[in-house]
Amino acid sequence: MKVQRTVSVNRPQTAVVAYLADFGNTVYWDPGTISCERTNQGPVDVGATWRNVSSFNGRTSELDYRLERLEPARLVFVGRNKQATATDDLRFAADGAATTITYNAEIQFNGLLRVAGPFLHGRFEKLADEVQTSLQAVLETL
Repeated sequence: MKVQRTVSVNRPQTAVVAYLADFGNTVYWDPGTISCERTNQGPVDVGATWRNVSSFNGRTSELDYRLERLEPARLVFVGRNKQATATDDLRFAADGAATTITYNAEIQFNGLLRVAGPFLHGRFEKLADEVQTSLQAVLETL
């Protein structure tokens, strides 16, 4: 399952990328996230990891996320557990003092859950709409 949303905010790209690079901040902008704790030490850089607890379609799940790419115009996080692999790919474009974020999210289910994937797409789209609204609101307050 894949979704894409675009968000424009009146904040500089460097500030937006710096904020979103810390995946622990998902608790503030992702309505599905219950908690997101850093699981390693050091600066937020490629290889940084988090344990994300989220709720989706009435179920709670834990995924271990890793920051795979950290670039001035792109962040990629990959989360895994036995049931699924989730990829959050965020791309950034500056427009004067504003920033446009193109947010791509993908979930690949493993095992028996693969069968359920197509039936969950509508809920995934709804969550993406909620993330879009919340992300814009939070980033505008940076």
